[in-house]
Amino acid sequence: MTTTSPLGELGAFAPPPPQKRNDELGQEDFLTLMITQFKNQDPFKPMENGEFLGQIAQFSTVSGIDSLNSSFAGLATSIQGEQALQAANLVGHSVLAVTDVAYLPEGGQVNGVVELDASASDVQIDIVDGSGELLQTLSLGQQPAGMTRFSWDGTDAAGETVAPGHYQIKARVVRGTQVESAATAIEADIESVTLGQYGGGMLLNLNGGGTLSLAQVYQIT
Repeated sequence: MTTTSPLGELGAFAPPPPQKRNDELGQEDFLTLMITQFKNQDPFKPMENGEFLGQIAQFSTVSGIDSLNSSFAGLATSIQGEQALQAANLVGHSVLAVTDVAYLPEGGQVNGVVELDASASDVQIDIVDGSGELLQTLSLGQQPAGMTRFSWDGTDAAGETVAPGHYQIKARVVRGTQVESAATAIEADIESVTLGQYGGGMLLNLNGGGTLSLAQVYQIT
């Protein structure tokens, strides 16, 4: 009686070894081509030193670029991992983010700052709704250089409470007869983080909708 080993059966159906790709030249292929060139050159017109050194430099460049690409790939993975940890630590916290859009929650208020590079005779904050209508203007008066904080209680110019939602915040800085616009940083609550895919950046998902990039975070409050 003949006994067939199970291992033998598996070996009979084992997949063939993977074939090496032949559409790329590696280091061994490059050396083979260079040696073949030496063998077939005209003995009365040998390869000049410059040409030989040029091919050696080309070989070193190709090898160096391959190593450099591998190093950059590892560095990019490491940086992305560190950014993911930083972004995850922001979940549940409030941040000051450089943006001109604020979310007004039900019964809440909007807080933000304007950073002044010089003192101003007056700083004004305009609250604009989605249709572009000016609802309220906050006059903060004379302010020194530095961070000027402001709060909006969610009421319009008539004192009526507006509906919850997103509103645009515009800052104007008055210095004598000159009026300049200024960037604002708005306080926002981070609910979750979306990790970047296919080279995209990470996004911070805000309370009430909307997103921010990690680069927009000005201060963690």
